Amino acid sequence: MGSIYKPHAVCIPFPSQGHINAMVKLAKLLHHKGFHVTFVNTEYNHRRLIKSHGPSAVDGLPDFRFATIPDGLPLSDANATQDVPSLCESTTKTCLEPFCELLSKLNSSAVEVPPVSCIVSDGVMSFTVKAAERFGLPEVVFWPLSAGAVLGLTQYRHLMEKGYIPLQDVKQVTNGYLETIIDWFPGTKDFRLRDFPSFVRTTDSKDVMLNFAIQEIEAIPKAKALILNTFDALEQDVLDALCAMFSRIYTIGPLPLMINDIHDDNLNNISSSLWEEDSECIKWLNTKEPKSVVYVNFGSVTVVTSQQLTEFAWGLANSKKSFLWIIRPDIVVGDSAMVPPEFVEETKDRSKLTSWCPQEQVLSHPSIGGFLTHSGWNSTMESIASGVPMISWPFFADQQTNCRYSCVEWEIGMEIDNNVKRDAVELMVKELMEGEKGKNMKEKAKEWKRKAQEATGPGGSSYLNLDKMINEVLLK
Repeated sequence: MGSIYKPHAVCIPFPSQGHINAMVKLAKLLHHKGFHVTFVNTEYNHRRLIKSHGPSAVDGLPDFRFATIPDGLPLSDANATQDVPSLCESTTKTCLEPFCELLSKLNSSAVEVPPVSCIVSDGVMSFTVKAAERFGLPEVVFWPLSAGAVLGLTQYRHLMEKGYIPLQDVKQVTNGYLETIIDWFPGTKDFRLRDFPSFVRTTDSKDVMLNFAIQEIEAIPKAKALILNTFDALEQDVLDALCAMFSRIYTIGPLPLMINDIHDDNLNNISSSLWEEDSECIKWLNTKEPKSVVYVNFGSVTVVTSQQLTEFAWGLANSKKSFLWIIRPDIVVGDSAMVPPEFVEETKDRSKLTSWCPQEQVLSHPSIGGFLTHSGWNSTMESIASGVPMISWPFFADQQTNCRYSCVEWEIGMEIDNNVKRDAVELMVKELMEGEKGKNMKEKAKEWKRKAQEATGPGGSSYLNLDKMINEVLLK
């Protein structure tokens, strides 16, 4: 099909690493299905891609192109995730007009670029709905969270109306109040206040993230459909509850397995990593026994104190297990990320420390036996796709919800206390790698991997849903 006759999808993620990763995968799937794709990053993240991978990182392909809009924040050259609340406020207030200007420009550009035919927007970039209305385009919103987290967010307004949130006092975060069972909505059982996405943990009714979450979740019905990176067998009860609220939902995950069928080197070479990836860690893993290594990565946003970093370090050291630990340069609040030199010396024969890595390659490597994670949704989906059990240390947003499902519903995780201690880390790592509970979790992880493969294989629910979403919404 000549490029000019192709449908043209404009894909726009929220400008943080996890959201970009998921949207790039979805964009690649649409390209594979015959779409011309324009992928919209912020200028800040566009510069970070170039800094990490060189200018060719944003070359794209003739029919998979990169474009940019400003994020409205002051210029910065930092190689770090921007302040999330500031970013949420700024995108809401400033991004609509630059985005509309981009759509106009795309519609009047060179002959080889077809007119824009649809918008695929991140769920938390709902200003794009106004652009879709202005240009008369169908828009789908892609929430790169679990269905459970999306369901939790739909209850925020009810929680406020019933007086559960905001908290009366900051002490309620630690005094047992968060154990309160919230049982009035379908799709969950024994769901506690602490299992909701973490923006409930505020004493301020005007809290930026609490109100942003409500604003964005209530914008879903304005779009033509909701897309989720999950699969039916994993979250059936929750999906049933969501289907009663929203008319069109398409589950198309796990995305890492969905894109496995794309055998196009040019497309596969398009990177979404804002940090430079250390591929040496794969060579290091190649020297290790099967299922012998613990992979440790707290994602792109989590920050820790120096004390927490030290507790994790000695817990890992004392477990005597081999480990690959990703320590971002900006992971420690207001300080450089330094682990004790004695720890480095003691573990040098069985550890690899680096600042970023190709995570999907790592998780699918035969030497990986477990994953110490922040329970971000991409990481959870990648872990399930690879059949790897988890120790979960959730930080914020949907991570608390993902942790709950991993540990309680799916039985593939163990939660470590927020107030992390080295003894607990040591015990959990040993349990994960050699204990009875760890063995059961590994079996469950294998089972979920099989179900994920079924969902994404020919005739599977996610496999069929992608085509349905394209034909029923994007090509209408």
